[in-house]
Parts: sequence; structure tokens; C-alpha cells
Amino acid sequence: MVDYGLKDRVALITGANNPQGIGATTAFAFAREGANVVLVYKRIPRPFDVTKTDKNGADRYFQANAGNADIVKSKLQEMDADYLIIESDISNEDAVMEIYSKTLERYGRIDILVNNAADGDMDGLDTIEKITQNVIDETFAVNVRGSILMTREFIKHRSDYGRIINLSTDAAQVFAGQITYGASKATLEALTRSIALEVAKYGITVNCVAPGPTQTGWIDDDFAKEVIPIIPMGKLIQPQDIAETILFLASEQAKMITGQVIKVSGGHAL
Repeated sequence: MVDYGLKDRVALITGANNPQGIGATTAFAFAREGANVVLVYKRIPRPFDVTKTDKNGADRYFQANAGNADIVKSKLQEMDADYLIIESDISNEDAVMEIYSKTLERYGRIDILVNNAADGDMDGLDTIEKITQNVIDETFAVNVRGSILMTREFIKHRSDYGRIINLSTDAAQVFAGQITYGASKATLEALTRSIALEVAKYGITVNCVAPGPTQTGWIDDDFAKEVIPIIPMGKLIQPQDIAETILFLASEQAKMITGQVIKVSGGHAL
């Protein structure tokens, strides 16, 4: 086993109420390494058919993102992890400051920030012909403004150890059909490079992980049959694949890696 040097570190992870999601899986990985984890989530209400939530697909995914973090909490308790869970909205500046206030009150420091929370249109409106102002505003509010605000407060309350990991998507540069979502993630990649240069003087690294098609509960069997053939490695990416990459970037071993966008995509969208 690799010792990532994360024992007793404090990792703040956004977007963590989906038990199959990247945020929750990353929290479990940090807890496994002995880190203290702070999870932030916001319920996103979308209609779903409860009779179809027993298998992967949109209904399971929507149910998970509309719910609280109780399942994630139970898993952390089983792991005997030290954790704090906060329901909040990172697109709101006051809420972001409250998140940090609660975290510092509990742990006294913050060492690692994982900007995983994201929003995007699920109604087929994110194309240049159908795009609406609300889709643009809501997507950028979370994916860009929220990530910037979370990062600003991290820098303001920095400790003697600093790792920031942003989550993009492997197709950020060319994302037809989800243009605002793709543009928001491409913006996050640009921010990764710019902020990395600004905060290097503090010894803080800033990197970005860009997942390919990842099974977070939303890919049903029919879609899997369509997407797997265009993944050169021949299988869906799993949340654990992303979590392990984030662990490395948060580790002592990655202290000289900064400003990078790392695709974890099985060769998809290279």
C-alpha cells in the first residue's frame, strides 16, 4: 500500500450526497487514508420514477442527487471516520463563508479542497439552438462561481499544506449537446492553470481531473452499450478510478505537480 501522507489531514469535498458519485467515493478514499473529511452537498430536485431506482439510469441518479447524505454518512460511520457533513449552496458567497467557518470551528484547519460539485441541464436545452439564460446562469453559478468562491476561501484560510483538485470532464474542449456544461468545465481548466500560478508562492498545488464516462449511477445498460465502444480501454470509468487519482494529487508525493489537467478516461476524448 502507498502511504499518501494524508493521515489527520482535513479534506473538504463538494457534491457528495450521491453514494455512487465521485464526491462520496473520494470521501471514502480519504477516510480510508485516515483523513478527516468535510462533505458539502445540495439537494437537486428532479422528477424520477421510484420503481426504476433499483438499477442504474436517470431515475437512480436523480433520486440520489435529490436526497440527503444519509447513506454516505452511514458508510463513513462504518469506517469509523471523522467527518462533518454540511448541506449548503456553494454558488452563494455567504454560504461558502459559513462552510469554512463550520469546518474551521470543527477541525481548526483545511488542507485539501476538492471542487467536485456541478450542475447542468438535463432537459435537452443545452444546445446553441435551445439554450436559455437560466441554463447558462445556473450552470456557471455552481461550476464556475461556486468553485472560485470555494477556492478563494481556501486560500484565505490556508494552512501549511495546500492541495486543490478541480473536477472537469474529458470532453470539456468539445462538448456538443451540452455546450454550457462543457464551457463551464473548460473555464475550470483555465482557472486551474491561472490559480496554480498565483498560489504557487504559498506551496499550494492546483490541479484538475477530467473524468471520462463514469458510472455514478446514471449510465443505464442501453447507454453503456453505446458509449463503451468509444472508450479505447473498453469499459466504463468507475468513481474509484477518479478517487485514487485525486488521492495522489492530494498527497505528499505530488508536491511538484501543479496546473495540470489529467484525463482519467480510458482513452476517451483524447
